[in-house]
Amino acid sequence: MRRAGALLTVALLAPLVAAAQNPLDRQIRENQARLDSIRRERGQLEGELTRLRGRERNLSTELVNLDRQKNATSRLVNELDRQLSELGTQLDSITLELLVAQDALAEKRAVRERRIVELYKRGPIWAFQVMLAAESFGGLLSRYKYLHLISRRDQALVSEVVVLRDHIADERRQVSRVQDLVGRNRGEREQELDRFESLERQRLRSLRQTQASAERAREQLSELERSERQINTLITNLERRRREAVAAGRATFPATISEESIGTLEWPAAGEVLYRFGRSAGPRGTVVRRDGLGVRAAVGTEVRAVAGGEVVMAGPMGTYGPTVMLDHGGGFYTLYLYLSQLSVLADQRIEGGTVIGRSGGQATEEGPHFEFQIRQVPRTGTQPLPLDPLNWLKPRN
Repeated sequence: MRRAGALLTVALLAPLVAAAQNPLDRQIRENQARLDSIRRERGQLEGELTRLRGRERNLSTELVNLDRQKNATSRLVNELDRQLSELGTQLDSITLELLVAQDALAEKRAVRERRIVELYKRGPIWAFQVMLAAESFGGLLSRYKYLHLISRRDQALVSEVVVLRDHIADERRQVSRVQDLVGRNRGEREQELDRFESLERQRLRSLRQTQASAERAREQLSELERSERQINTLITNLERRRREAVAAGRATFPATISEESIGTLEWPAAGEVLYRFGRSAGPRGTVVRRDGLGVRAAVGTEVRAVAGGEVVMAGPMGTYGPTVMLDHGGGFYTLYLYLSQLSVLADQRIEGGTVIGRSGGQATEEGPHFEFQIRQVPRTGTQPLPLDPLNWLKPRN
């Protein structure tokens, strides 16, 4: 009965030798693929954050990125926890199979040892002696069958011992492999928890900076609005005096800009268009209304008048910094903002193409640039109307 039970054990364990490895390998590959997928996603987010920090810094976008990185890291930690639990179950199962195989091997070795003792005590059985001792042909067949069964049993015993020994070696390798995976996953989990805490600290810093930046942005927008009101008041007063002079018959210079100038004015300076007229994204995630055209230019680039006129202002203008305003007659005015130096004086008459100053803007969120505006006071009104400069400047190729 014990021999039959041992044979049954080997029969049951033999398929497991091949079956146990493939599912484990497949499971390891699938687990690694899930981890790699989450890591790739987080790597893309880290690259996106690096690109964000390399460009104009948008703290609100950075905050969203950090939140997404935190989410990816949390998913990675949860996946590692799941895999650790799965590996623990797998380790228990393999360990149990190993114990069963070791018991079966011990039993087979005991049977083999008894067989060796029997052979030692009785000596080898010579086939010709058994055959010659037969008294009849039936006895001969019985003795031959007996010898054949003994040989088959001995061969099966040796094969069972070899199979069990190899299976135990495989199980031990799998136990060692799973233990290594558990150790590595635990180490990765600790690293991911550290990363999660680091991302949380970055997020809190970014949140505080965002809140402070939002407050600064509100202050800047308020200053811009005050500067806009100041410009509008100045233009309104100038246009009122010009109209009073015309009504009184006093001579005024002829207009150098009119509706016929649309699409014909020279650019104040060469440079990439940084922002356009109208509503656009402002500093730190805000939305601002642009009354002019932002042109990127290195600090110190010469900025020229687009047409002849009279300098009605040359000096600081709130957050716009050094500013020049030209009256071109007929209710048209041009402004050159974010300059670093001024080359003209108030009440000075200049020709088109005259250098009126040099670009600046290095202290702004947009970086070195200047802004060009065109304003017109309608004939039937008093409030200056900002115009889109791209409609008045010559088209670029």
